[in-house]
Amino acid sequence: MADDTALGAQFRRLIANHGAIPITLWMAQANAAYYAARDPLGAAGDFITAPEISQMFGEMVGIALADVWRRAGAPADVLYVEPGPGRGTLARDALRVAARFGLRPRVHFVETSPVLRQAQAGLFPDAVWHDDLGTIPDDAPILLVANEFLDALPLRQLVRTPQGWRERMVGLDSRADDARFVPVAGNMPMDAAVRPEWRDLPAGTIVESCPAAAAVMGQIGARLAAQGGAALVIDYGHATPQVGSSLQALRAHAHADPFADPGSADLTWLVDFATAADAATAQGARACPLATQGDWLAAMGMGDRARALIAAAPDRTDDVGRALHRLTAPDQMGTLFKVLGLFGGGWPAPHGFPPAA
Repeated sequence: MADDTALGAQFRRLIANHGAIPITLWMAQANAAYYAARDPLGAAGDFITAPEISQMFGEMVGIALADVWRRAGAPADVLYVEPGPGRGTLARDALRVAARFGLRPRVHFVETSPVLRQAQAGLFPDAVWHDDLGTIPDDAPILLVANEFLDALPLRQLVRTPQGWRERMVGLDSRADDARFVPVAGNMPMDAAVRPEWRDLPAGTIVESCPAAAAVMGQIGARLAAQGGAALVIDYGHATPQVGSSLQALRAHAHADPFADPGSADLTWLVDFATAADAATAQGARACPLATQGDWLAAMGMGDRARALIAAAPDRTDDVGRALHRLTAPDQMGTLFKVLGLFGGGWPAPHGFPPAA
């Protein structure tokens, strides 16, 4: 069936008049429309993130931030910065715990969705909102948390064809009566944009990059180097660059076709953490060795926190146990999700990461 969303109709006219469009443009506009129109979180939405699974996740983040802040000398003025803060749940839990240690930062959110800004304002009426990181103040150290933020930034894909590497685009299937959206190869040679070790891979191979994620990580790295502070970047992804398409769509907690009904599902990809870290360190930040989410949460004391919650409310034993398992188990979120720690400007490294090699 032909797509019938408003954005789909716009894309259809654009492609009919000018040809196939890059996946980067498809994903950027589709996700912008998707987040502008809804709160996608929770059982009634399309997906659930770690902060919505359990308060313990945000509490571990709060402990990490308070710890690195105190070891940095507990500066009186510091900024809490969170791009893509969802409903504000992570910030609520993290800053509640951080306040017990004396950390009460100024709160700055990077959020473009009016629906989610309204939800965040219910928890943080004094927060300051930004459309991007460029307008964050530069007069104090920053404590930045980016949880499942990079994966929603627009992805670029290249595909190997018999003629060489080409950008993967979105076009219309002229063979079908309903002219469905389908991925197609562009015409412009892109061999120079592919890693040398990948250039001779077989036809049909797909490789990915995300210029927007690299730009964001570069901004974070430059901020940390110039202002001081620390950052935690948490997402699902790979420790090293991988071959293959990771583009996916989520609707009603199930996988959907990423090339159908643009703007009606959440489009994401698996983050390349090595490239993300390189973009930040190139601007002067320092990076901790990458940790899996399960290992990092365990190192921060989530197991102890779970036992304390159960002792205080035995009737919640099953709920707390399920949440702990989902967040930390290797077959759940524990291994696929990674935690990248960054620091700069004379600040110490945040805790919870493997020792440097």
